[in-house]
Amino acid sequence: MSVIALDIGGTKIAGALFESDGRMYHHCKQLLEQRSGNQVGDLAVEVIRKVLTASAPAKIDGIGICIPGIVYSKTGLVWAPNIPGWDDYPLADHIRAELSELSVPVIIESDRSCHILGEVWKGAAQGCDNAVFMAVGTGIGVGILIDGKLLHGQSDIIGAAGWMALQPPYLSDYNACGCFESYASGEGLGIQARKMLEEDATYNGPMRQKKIAEISAYDVFAHYASGDPVSVAVLRKAVEFWGMASANIVSLLNPQKVIWGGGIFGPAVPFIDDIYREALRWAQPISIRQTEFTAARVEEAGLLGAAHLVIREKS
Repeated sequence: MSVIALDIGGTKIAGALFESDGRMYHHCKQLLEQRSGNQVGDLAVEVIRKVLTASAPAKIDGIGICIPGIVYSKTGLVWAPNIPGWDDYPLADHIRAELSELSVPVIIESDRSCHILGEVWKGAAQGCDNAVFMAVGTGIGVGILIDGKLLHGQSDIIGAAGWMALQPPYLSDYNACGCFESYASGEGLGIQARKMLEEDATYNGPMRQKKIAEISAYDVFAHYASGDPVSVAVLRKAVEFWGMASANIVSLLNPQKVIWGGGIFGPAVPFIDDIYREALRWAQPISIRQTEFTAARVEEAGLLGAAHLVIREKS
């Protein structure tokens, strides 16, 4: 079986051909370069055609697509907040119309769902029927596989973990992205560091060498090892929130593994043991001791998961 997979992000589209055993061929990439709406749909078709040309005369059994947003199962439309014009975009219809000669299924899933599928297929969660992928990047989302099935919810918004309520009282800061995300996402780490710098006039550490508005998660991680008090405080709070959030997820879902990935894990991988110790304090005690916390292992998890969407369906 041969399938084409696409991983559509906020800045690029990657594509490749996959065999049913996970072997990948003809990897290619195109930058979005300010495209929007149907222009991005056309670029997706262009990437598919490049893979088709490179893989000819292989018979293609389907197309799997990973998107940075939500796929509405009732309508087939997609929403991707980082792609202008993709509020209710008919991506599957567009691809089927432009590639009508293929006459193959086009299956689309959110990036967090594709990432957990990729890790289950070829990564850190191999052999698991119950696992969650904690995607911590600019925001925070969770891909959930329970009893071998991807969970979606009534309107396909499941996994919006950034909105988890972890600390009262409610602050207006949470209006934009939620409590958890405000403290422990990539953007949240920068927000908390900037707030501390604004409030502490006595701080004279390395972050004073930059304008406060330019401080980001990169600076927080860069200065943590030297004991910078702002970095230490921000990351200790993040570990607390990562531990509490994952404890809640473990208590509710009883997974075999919690996989930590996204751009922040990365530099936050050394904190996974600390996160697990924090989760032990809060979670259902039997469930958490049966759960392994580990870092993501698959570099192309979005592509792998997109391919596996089709292979699972065909199987």
